[in-house]
Amino acid sequence: MPRLENGQPFPSLQLPLVGGGGTSLPEDLAGDFGVVLIYRGSWCPYCNAQLSSFSRAKDDLAAAGIKVVALSVDDEQTSTELVEKRRLNFPVAHSADPDQVAADLGAYVNDEPRYLQSTGFVLAPDGTVLTAVYSSGAIGRLVPDDVVGFVRYAKEHS
Repeated sequence: MPRLENGQPFPSLQLPLVGGGGTSLPEDLAGDFGVVLIYRGSWCPYCNAQLSSFSRAKDDLAAAGIKVVALSVDDEQTSTELVEKRRLNFPVAHSADPDQVAADLGAYVNDEPRYLQSTGFVLAPDGTVLTAVYSSGAIGRLVPDDVVGFVRYAKEHS
């Protein structure tokens, strides 16, 4: 499971969304800069903090032309409860297969219990990877201010 490198196309993922329907990545982010956040689960305090910070940064992200999608192995009910509790204002996918996501994206997987470690991607409007952040444990993840600054830099230097 090789890690994605900058400039590579983000592999196609189809996942169900909280509230119904589904997402097709990177297609649903096409034309905008995109952030894909893989979080460990609703039980993870670091993940909760990250997701809440991206939700609070909605206006700054939108002003920079950035769309956000998050996903985890959590089931639909657990994911729905997280979205409601944290008032998340971006699409949250649920029921991800950790082995498939790891094979496609190179994310680290925890063995017991089985879940994906925190992983984040910033995608260009054409769906290619601008940067990837892989964590093998609880810490190490994208933060909204860094993403906004990075996208502004990328726009100025493209």
